[in-house]
Amino acid sequence: MKFNSKILLFLLGLISIITTNAQLRLPRLIRDSMILQRDVPVKIWGWANKKGTVKVNFNKKNYKSVADTNGNWSVVLPATKAGGPYTITVVGDHTIELKEILFGDVWICSGQSNMVHQMELHSVKYANEVASANNPQIRHFWVPNLADMQKPHDDLSNGFWKSANPKDISEFSAAAYFFAIKIYEQYHIPIGLINASVGGTPIEAWISEEGLKDFPMIQTTIQKNKDTAYINSFKRVSANMPPRPKSEDKGMLNKWYDPNYVPKGWHTITVPGFWEDQGVKDLDGVVWYRKEFEVPKTMINNASRLFLGRIVDADNVYINGTAIGNTTYMYPQRRYTIPAGVLHEGKNLIVVKIQNSFGKGGFVPDKPYYLFAGNDTIDLKGYWQYKVGEVYVPMQRGMGGGGISAINQPSALYNAMIAPCINFANKGILWYQGESNTGRANEYAQLQSALINDWRNKWHNPSAPFLYVQLPGFMDMNYLPSESQWAQFRQAQLQTLAIPNTGMAVAIDLGEWNDIHPDRKKEVGERLALWARKVVYHENDLVYSGPLYQSSNIDGNKIVISFTQIGTGLSSIDGEELYYFSIAGEDKKFVWATAKIEGDKVIVWSEGISNPKYVRYAWADNPDGANLSNKEGLPASPFTTEK
Repeated sequence: MKFNSKILLFLLGLISIITTNAQLRLPRLIRDSMILQRDVPVKIWGWANKKGTVKVNFNKKNYKSVADTNGNWSVVLPATKAGGPYTITVVGDHTIELKEILFGDVWICSGQSNMVHQMELHSVKYANEVASANNPQIRHFWVPNLADMQKPHDDLSNGFWKSANPKDISEFSAAAYFFAIKIYEQYHIPIGLINASVGGTPIEAWISEEGLKDFPMIQTTIQKNKDTAYINSFKRVSANMPPRPKSEDKGMLNKWYDPNYVPKGWHTITVPGFWEDQGVKDLDGVVWYRKEFEVPKTMINNASRLFLGRIVDADNVYINGTAIGNTTYMYPQRRYTIPAGVLHEGKNLIVVKIQNSFGKGGFVPDKPYYLFAGNDTIDLKGYWQYKVGEVYVPMQRGMGGGGISAINQPSALYNAMIAPCINFANKGILWYQGESNTGRANEYAQLQSALINDWRNKWHNPSAPFLYVQLPGFMDMNYLPSESQWAQFRQAQLQTLAIPNTGMAVAIDLGEWNDIHPDRKKEVGERLALWARKVVYHENDLVYSGPLYQSSNIDGNKIVISFTQIGTGLSSIDGEELYYFSIAGEDKKFVWATAKIEGDKVIVWSEGISNPKYVRYAWADNPDGANLSNKEGLPASPFTTEK
C-alpha cells in the first residue's frame, strides 16, 4: 500500500498540537475556589513546555515566568489583603482561568484519625451545625491518602476546594471546621483548611527524610525502604505464605438473615457487650445476632434510622431480610437509614452479622442502640439470640502475612501528602496525632520537635505557629494510682510547649473510655482557636488555656504546686474537692493525695507520706473525674513533677 506523506504530516502536526496543549498544568491545590494566604507574597506554580513562557494575570497586573528545562515555572504574587473574590488567569500554550479566589488565612491540618474525622461521622451530635452550615468563606481541601517510601511528590493525585454548606460540610474535618468557625467569627476573614491526615499513622511518617536526620535507626529504615529488592522480598514471602485454613460461614450458607429461616441452637446474649465477657472464650470469627421487636403503626410511614453504637470489628445488618448497611472496621458509629417499606406494623426481625479477627468482639457498651422514626423510639438493648457462623483457625507462628504498610513508614506520608503542599503559603499548622505513638512516649517529644522544625524549614517560616491537641482520656478507668503510657505520652506533649510559637489544646475531659474517636470535636476546635487567638493573632487579656504545671516546692510533708495560665483563678470544674492528685516519696510508690487550692497554688499531701518528693495529676489512661481548672472552665493539663 502506498503511504501518503501528507496524511503523515497532518497526523504528526495534530499529535504535536494535542501534546502541546496538554503541557500547561497547575497543581491540584491551585484551583477554582481556593483560598490563598493573605498579607504575604504568594507563589503560583506549575508545569509547561520547557523554556515556554507563562503569564499570570492577577488584579489587573501581569506576572511572567519562563519554564526551566524540566518544565517547572512559578511566579510570586504580591502580598494581598483579605478579601475577594478574584480571578487569576494563567496563559501558556493555552489559558486556564481560576475563579472565586479568596485571600484569607490558610491552615495546614494534619495528623491521624481524630483530625481525619469528618463532620459526617458526628452528624448526629452536630446535626444543627450541619444543617445550618452556610459560609462560603470557610473552605476545605481534602488531600487524598497516599504514601510513597521512595521520594517526595510534586503534586497531589486529586482534590477540590469546597465551601461550608450542608451538602459539602460532611467532608470537613470536624475539629478543623469548629476551629475555623471560631476564627472567622472573631476576625471575619476567609479561612482555608488543607487537611492532610491518615488514620492510624505514626508521627515519623509525616516527617521528611531530612527532618529525621538525627534519628539513625529511622534513617536506616528509610534507606532500606528505598531498596526495591528489599521491598520485593516481603512480597515474595507473603506470596509463599500458606493460606489460612479454609472454613465457611454457616450463617451466609443457610441464610440466617432470612425471615423464613427457622432458628435452632441459638443462645441468649446481652447487647451491648462483648461475647468474650459473656461466656464465649477467645473466639475470633463470625457471630450472628438476631432479635424480634414490635413496630407500632405510627412508625410505618416515617423515615426511619437505626443506631447500633459501635461494633468490633465489621458488621452486616439486615431488617426483615433486607440489607440495611455494613461497616468494614470497628471505629465508626453505626448509623443506618432504613429504606421505606422495610418495616411493617407488628413483629419485625433484625439480624446482625459480626466479623472479628482479634481481641474482643461484639457491641461496644455505653453507646446508643435504638431504632427511631418520627417521635417513636424502639430500644434495642437487652437480650438477643446469637449463634457462631464461623470460627477462624488461629494462624501458626510464622504464618502471618508478610509485607510493609507504607502509610506507617518514616517519611512516606510526608513524601506523598505534605511535599506537594510546601509551595502553598499558610498561616500555621493544626496537629492532632499521637495515638499510634503512645507506646514510645520518651521518643515522641523529640519526634514532635523534629516535625515542627522540619515543616517550618520546608515552608521557609522558622516561626510558623504549630497548634496541637493533647490526647483525651481513653480506655479503662483506674481507681488506684498506676503507671500509664498515655499519661507519659501527654507529658511528652506538654514538654513541646517549650518550643516558641506552639500551643496545646488540653482535651483530657473530652474523651470516651470506649471510643478512641470521641464525639466532642467542637470543644477541641474551639480550644485550638483560643490558642490561635493568642499565639497567632496576639490578642491581649485572653484566657486561652487551662492551668499548666510550672514548678513545685516541698514544704514539710506537703508539696506546693505553681501553675501558669490560671486565668482569674484556680478552680474545681465541678465544684467538688480536687481529685486525681497522687503523691510519693523517694520510692515513687504513689498513693492518692489530698489537694487544696490556696490562692494561685495547689497544696498536695497525704498523711501516709511524711517525706514527699513527687506529685502526679490526672496520671492515667483515662483519669475520669480529674477536675482542676481555672475559673474560665478550661481544664488543667495532666502532669508529673518528676524530671
